[in-house]
Amino acid sequence: MSLLVDTSVIVSALRPDDPDFVACCAILERADRCIFVHALNETFATLTGGSLGVRVAPDAAARLICERTAGCRVVTLDAEDVLEAQAQARARGVRGGAIYDYLHLVAARKAGAVALCTLNTSDFLAFHRSGDPEIRRP
Repeated sequence: MSLLVDTSVIVSALRPDDPDFVACCAILERADRCIFVHALNETFATLTGGSLGVRVAPDAAARLICERTAGCRVVTLDAEDVLEAQAQARARGVRGGAIYDYLHLVAARKAGAVALCTLNTSDFLAFHRSGDPEIRRP
């Protein structure tokens, strides 16, 4: 049973003061977890951009991400996958920046994940359809 974790889970697992820290760490320590490669960049941007009220130095952020995601299977999407997702966007109700969340769901499907773990379930439920991996909070 593979689980794909999104950026929110990785970020929470890097912040001991976060209320979801323990649950997110537990998810990232499972043997069957995977991540969409884009989550690595989103996590880096979040840590180094200051949106958390603190800016982590880029080299420290890279090290933390590498340590926390060690052993995760990384899922990639090729151009065909992305273009197909864009073609489905209207039918799924995906507009603007929601495409980035939708691509996490596409990656979860590609990985054969049974669930996509996120702290932002409502963002994903808006375009979730029958047959998609379950949207689950850690």
